[in-house]
Amino acid sequence: MKLAAFLLLAPFAALAQKPAPLLPPADPAIQKLVDEISAKNLEADIRKLVSFGTRHTLSDTQSPTRGIGAARNWVKSEFEKYSKAGGGRMTVEMDTFTVKPDGRRINKPVLMANVLATLPGTDPTDTRVILVSGHIDSRVSDVMNATADAPGANDDGSGTVLVMELARVLAGQKFPCTLKFVAVQGEEQGLYGSGHLAERAKKEGWNLIAMLNNDIVGNSHGFDPEISDDKHLRVFSEGVPATETPEQAKTRRQLSSENDAPSRQLARYAARMAQLYGHGHQVTIEYRPDRFLRGGDHTPFNQQGFAAVRFTEMNEDFTHQHQDLRTEKGRAYGDVTEGVDFAYLRRNAGVNLATMAGLALAPAAPAKVEVLTANLTNRTELRWQAPATGPKPSGYVVLVRETSAPQWQQRFPVSDTKADLPISKDNFIFGVVSIDAAGHESVAVLPVVGR
Repeated sequence: MKLAAFLLLAPFAALAQKPAPLLPPADPAIQKLVDEISAKNLEADIRKLVSFGTRHTLSDTQSPTRGIGAARNWVKSEFEKYSKAGGGRMTVEMDTFTVKPDGRRINKPVLMANVLATLPGTDPTDTRVILVSGHIDSRVSDVMNATADAPGANDDGSGTVLVMELARVLAGQKFPCTLKFVAVQGEEQGLYGSGHLAERAKKEGWNLIAMLNNDIVGNSHGFDPEISDDKHLRVFSEGVPATETPEQAKTRRQLSSENDAPSRQLARYAARMAQLYGHGHQVTIEYRPDRFLRGGDHTPFNQQGFAAVRFTEMNEDFTHQHQDLRTEKGRAYGDVTEGVDFAYLRRNAGVNLATMAGLALAPAAPAKVEVLTANLTNRTELRWQAPATGPKPSGYVVLVRETSAPQWQQRFPVSDTKADLPISKDNFIFGVVSIDAAGHESVAVLPVVGR
């Protein structure tokens, strides 16, 4: 019997008699924020970024109108405007660091900078941090050409302005936990900006629960083959954590949980938020950490042990990526503004905003989730602890799916920190989330084996 039919008939002891709807209730306040995202603002911001000529990491830092320095300063000034308009709570910094020649893509000492805006949480007991990023630097065919025009409208002007627009919309809002918005430098030269920030987050002990990397999120028309799709956004996530210890590997093999790492659960969460607030826009979960032969700014965060994912448009046009501006056989090459679909970019920004806001408003995820295996029964006993940070949840939800199913199939509200299900723990995968009184849910936590 399929899970959906079985669970509808099963008499649950610690669960509601019938499953709740598969999705939590939508929050009108989150929807209102999503609807405030402006395609006109996104277009104006991309045109401004393109106006700096090149944003190559090794380009001019002194000119007020051309190069990476001028672009960084402009983004910083925009963040400061958003902060002032939102009441001044959001702080803005130019996080500088020096990169020495690496024998590959850095040929001289370079003073780089990430432009970082921080909206502090209102609950002093809630230490969680949520980060959204895009990379501000651009390039042409020769990765070392720092002087040629490199518009970078989509790669990654689209991700940068998405971050800016989220900062604009959210600067005046109050969330229990901290939100961070960053335009990182040095992605094209070797993920230097994100590497620096991930190391900083680890060193400073950030309780970073989610890192959303947006890289190439503005084009809805692919080339070779010609495919148009303005209704889907890909999210890439690692299956096996990069920092997995031998003991964690043993647990993973025991549970066969390669598809349930924290980053994969974050990807599932984003897909659920798209269903709630995307007006038909959908997230396609890719069970890979990134595309072939490519890298992204989520990777250094994975390497530091954080849950991090990459958002990328559904069908890329590689004639508009890493290309000199030129025309060959009637086809225009180069990453120009005309290659960006701003309505599509706006919807992708909405997915990011809903994911950030949903996580920020929800309680922290439950701690020490376990499935009890000492008794040889065909039941499933789960237990967990309340989260160690932030307000106490009003309840929890047990998510259930068949072992062959990629997405959660049922959700059951629970008032206690334990559940006893009359279905076999051997046949299903479970996740537990915290909820508040309004129905905001945390990410799911997969149980480990307990005794």
